[in-house]
Amino acid sequence: MTLTLAIVATEFLDRPGLAQPTIDSYEYALMPLLSQYGSWPIEIVDREILTTYLHQLDNIAYTTHQRHQAILQALFNFAVQQQYIKANPIARLQRRKPDPTKGEHRSDQAIRYLTPEQLTLLYQAVELDDRTHAIVRLLHRTGARISELLALDFDDVDLDQCKFQVLGKGNRQRWCFYSQDAATQLHQYLKHERASDSPALFTAEQPMTGDISRLSYRTVHQDWRRIVDNVPQLAGVRLHDLRHTFATERVGLMGIEELRALMGHQSIQTTLRYQKVTSARAESIAQKVLQTLTAESS
Repeated sequence: MTLTLAIVATEFLDRPGLAQPTIDSYEYALMPLLSQYGSWPIEIVDREILTTYLHQLDNIAYTTHQRHQAILQALFNFAVQQQYIKANPIARLQRRKPDPTKGEHRSDQAIRYLTPEQLTLLYQAVELDDRTHAIVRLLHRTGARISELLALDFDDVDLDQCKFQVLGKGNRQRWCFYSQDAATQLHQYLKHERASDSPALFTAEQPMTGDISRLSYRTVHQDWRRIVDNVPQLAGVRLHDLRHTFATERVGLMGIEELRALMGHQSIQTTLRYQKVTSARAESIAQKVLQTLTAESS
């Protein structure tokens, strides 16, 4: 039997030990490739084909592009381990560099967060969608990653104490705490939309079969884009930016070590990036105030 790229990808995704949010993320990244080359024998999917494919992914941020490439790298490493191919065709392939003309940078300024005005518009945009609204509130108020939130079961959440524990990067557990506005919206979702016969906190109903499953990242992303794409001021805003917003709002209000614990960062240097961004924001505001005062006194 010819081993196609799609067959190998299916084995790659069916490996034991992968969390469902991870599988969903991998599927989302691999789907465009499989739609083009899924029926091809894996041994003829060479470096030139994959390099051209990655080059065509020019409509996504460079960090997302790097994740796509890393997932492809892992897929073909798996194929090598299974002895389906002799070598990884994209081994040591150089990663795409950020494009400053698109607002992409490697510096601290790459941290993107929502302004108070954008947050107001966002909450107005999601208020008619109980599930997305609950997700947005929890991401903004807890600093959790979307993958961590989607992995939660209903029993993982302490509704009385407004907190839950997540398993973050490096299998490190941490507590996330949310505010009353998030609790109110979560209650709305639980009352009106969540399927009680599933252990998952966030559930989805399959449109064709009516089957209930854990909400996938792909569905969340589709719902998110459908809502925010209708608000010009939210163009380009990502779900992950809510985590950045959580951090920038708390810098200066708590110790950096406490913020590091809440964010689940392994390195303190990662947390310190938000301090630098907040300082840059304060400088910008200070300059605007000086300009206003100077204009009034002249």
